[in-house]
Amino acid sequence: MTTPRSYPVRVEATLDEPLSRGLWLVKWLLAVPHYFVLAFLWFAYPFVTIAAFFAILVTGRYPRPLFDFTSGVLRWSWRVQYYSYAALGTDRYPPFTFADVPDYPARLEIVYPERLSRGLVLVKWWLLAIPHFIVVGLFAGGGSWLAFRSGDDNGFDWAAGGLVGVLVLVAGVVLLFTGRYPRPIFDFVLGMDRWVLRVAAYVSLMTDEYPPFRLDMGGAETGHEPPHPQPHPVRPGSWTAGRIAALVSGAVLVLGAMGLLTGGGTLLWADRTQRDADGYLAGATTLVASGYAVTTDPVQLSGAPDAVAVIGDVRIRATATDGRPVFVGIGRSADVAGYLATTEYATVSGVTGNRASDRVHPGGSPATPPGDAGVWTAAASGPGTQSVSWPVGAGQWTAVVMNADGSRGISVRAEAGTTAPGLGWIALGLLLAGAVVLAAGALLIGIAVHRASRRPGTPTTPEQSTVDI
Repeated sequence: MTTPRSYPVRVEATLDEPLSRGLWLVKWLLAVPHYFVLAFLWFAYPFVTIAAFFAILVTGRYPRPLFDFTSGVLRWSWRVQYYSYAALGTDRYPPFTFADVPDYPARLEIVYPERLSRGLVLVKWWLLAIPHFIVVGLFAGGGSWLAFRSGDDNGFDWAAGGLVGVLVLVAGVVLLFTGRYPRPIFDFVLGMDRWVLRVAAYVSLMTDEYPPFRLDMGGAETGHEPPHPQPHPVRPGSWTAGRIAALVSGAVLVLGAMGLLTGGGTLLWADRTQRDADGYLAGATTLVASGYAVTTDPVQLSGAPDAVAVIGDVRIRATATDGRPVFVGIGRSADVAGYLATTEYATVSGVTGNRASDRVHPGGSPATPPGDAGVWTAAASGPGTQSVSWPVGAGQWTAVVMNADGSRGISVRAEAGTTAPGLGWIALGLLLAGAVVLAAGALLIGIAVHRASRRPGTPTTPEQSTVDI
């Protein structure tokens, strides 16, 4: 295999064994002081990069003080991430410094460029780096290491997620139960971290050399000895394309399983603990409008057995906060729209906090009080709390809250609920699907790691394994 030449961004790390079985569970808390400091540094980071952009555009040089700042922030961040959840590769607490710490298990060195292209600086971030952003998005979870936030919160995110986060979680669980960090997972995670940091330096304008589409795995950079003795050297060639595909597929399945299990658990929790005395799952909000009525958006129901099983009976309650008698009704959307055609009313379009936002429809007062309209499938009217229960039926439906006398100004506390009789079965289905997907993902990861670590006849060498993409 041809030895790849060294890239000007050197990312090196040593698996600092032995590692504590359970310390990784609280590293998120231990790293809080670093997160606090880095939050300020990363706030300044994009402004420093912008200043460097103009300096390069005019002079062709990256001002050395700015370069030292950006490389220092990346170096500091890499040490913290290596300690925490981008690798869990050491239990040694990261130092609070921009400078290189030669004996720390994670190091980052970026070669200072004497000259940079004035033309490339115009297209690196938004054009040339796009293919890498796609890859990094898979590795780091939506590009979380490099995602540039727009709006009021500008900056580069730098937390680990995606495949990196999933595999580090797998390694943490294995470490918890066995006391050992799976070396093949470490090598693969370091390859992804190295890729991410190379792209970070490139889009930060710190080098003109395009990041290679190459997964350089293991702790040592190509052509360099590892920073510390490695008790378990990388075995080159142990990661074939098939095993990498199995590992990536397994990680994606595990990530999907987490969503299924979380969703199923949440629905099961709601089904078992959040029902009221009548068996309804309900949510409440305050409705305030200056017009004559508040309506929901039309809801289309098929009336099929599965829809009935999911939704069950619907109940709407309303209590006027100003003490006036209140009207609650449910009717077919076309009939309700006809009744309110010339009336000023608001349609609830969402809930923010504890209040509903709405769209106002101009008009005048209703032609008749709501109780005399004759368009309701179910309705209730009077002082105090009014409640309407209605079994689901096919069609398009709209719920309406008004003052019982049809007067202007609505101010009510409204609650909508459903019996959702099939919720428990949906939760169980999601949990079972999540368990199956999790088992499949764990099996793929286990096969890839086991075969890579047990491959017979592979010579031991400190050189680094490489996969071209």
